[in-house]
Amino acid sequence: MPTILISGAASGLGRAFLNAYANEKSNTIIAIDKENVQPSEYQQHAATIQSHVVDVTDEASIISLATLLSKTPIDLFIHSVGIRGLVPAVENAQPESVAAAETLHVMDLSTLMHTFQVNAAATFLLLRSLLPNLKQAHNAKVVIMSSRMGSIGHNTTGSAYAYRASKAALNSIIKSFSIDVPEVVFVLCHPGRVESKLVKYKEEGAISAEESVAGLFPLVENWNKNDSGQFYDRFGESIVW
Repeated sequence: MPTILISGAASGLGRAFLNAYANEKSNTIIAIDKENVQPSEYQQHAATIQSHVVDVTDEASIISLATLLSKTPIDLFIHSVGIRGLVPAVENAQPESVAAAETLHVMDLSTLMHTFQVNAAATFLLLRSLLPNLKQAHNAKVVIMSSRMGSIGHNTTGSAYAYRASKAALNSIIKSFSIDVPEVVFVLCHPGRVESKLVKYKEEGAISAEESVAGLFPLVENWNKNDSGQFYDRFGESIVW
């Protein structure tokens, strides 16, 4: 009976992954988010589901989760917590223009630091705290929702300073995990431009979280030790660092 931990499970990609895995009776799902995920919403689903409120930017909250789960092997960890790194005042003034809120001239220190905290530092702390759980499982796997915008080689348009840099940092962190903890599989994934709460406005060409997860689901199932430390898009194609 595999145990699957899904972060950011209350909305967006996390919720879509939760819905997908909830259909299998043999799954035990641990759903975490800073918002409460109501297991009662999944009473008609086959899987066993438990939820915990966790703030990944609060180390005490992470330690509390790790203590609670100390004897629980985790077979699969899907991490889908992240923010876009937009300057709040600009985003609120121009919600229809994501680009306006992340340019060279408007970017500020607080936005940069908070984006790094959520997208990179919090991921490091959460993963490190759960390594004992992953090591308890056999062939454990960690799949991190990254972004093609974290690729330095793919950056041909500039801007998006906080988001690009924080995702590049995230990629570097996960690459190091794959080297330092070879018994666990670590894969970085670009899920596509997904309609979510990351921005206040639906971006052109954005797909639903459900569409993204439908394509990712078989990839997640098939990724193995040969894929550890790699960076893929939602079609399974490698992304340049």
